[in-house]
Amino acid sequence: MKGVILAGGKGTRLAPLTAVVNKHLLPVGKYPMIHYSVLKLREAEITDILLVTGREAAGDFIRYLGSGSEMGVRLTYRVQEEAAGIANALELARPFIQEGEKFVVMLGDNLFEESLTPFVRSFEQREGAMVLLKKVDEPYRYGVPVFREGRIIRIEEKPDHPRSEYCVTGIYWYDSGVFDRIRRIVPSERGELEISDVNNLYAEEMLLAYEVMADWWIDAGTFSSLQEASKYMLKRQE
Repeated sequence: MKGVILAGGKGTRLAPLTAVVNKHLLPVGKYPMIHYSVLKLREAEITDILLVTGREAAGDFIRYLGSGSEMGVRLTYRVQEEAAGIANALELARPFIQEGEKFVVMLGDNLFEESLTPFVRSFEQREGAMVLLKKVDEPYRYGVPVFREGRIIRIEEKPDHPRSEYCVTGIYWYDSGVFDRIRRIVPSERGELEISDVNNLYAEEMLLAYEVMADWWIDAGTFSSLQEASKYMLKRQE
């Protein structure tokens, strides 16, 4: 199974830091944030990895990660010319993924404790797509799954009144059919191709599975969550 790390975007919630450095290269503990995404994939024996980032940061990622050999992986890079949404960035993985191949997608600001290995094995037995969920205190800040009879029937993006206590983390599994579904969606009101729209197409076809993360997870995209993530990682690295 291959891996795709999405490490572009504007990082507006971390401005003005992100005016000079890509969010995913900010320090978390002893390493840049992106280090942990690569490490988690390698731990799950996913070593063929595509990293998608913006033009202005590509050189910085290459300087830090190089070919990936020092971390025991093989890295390929693609440039997203403009921040046009997660699904737009994922579209760049089309040449990297073979017809019929399954793969995992990670947003580079997701930091977590659990091994991905059990989830990889779970998706190997499935078709369609799979998302990882996490029970959180403020689900309205995220995409929130709506359940019916034990399955996700749709994902509501940042709802005022969440219909569950779970959020959709930035860790997804897809079959190669995801690229055809990306072509079927249209830009949202903010002009971006939203990954929730892609996931909802799978949900409509009853092809969206899910698993729940039990251990520590954080979206390190704000100053408070970045600080929390750094404290957590430093403690583990003592």
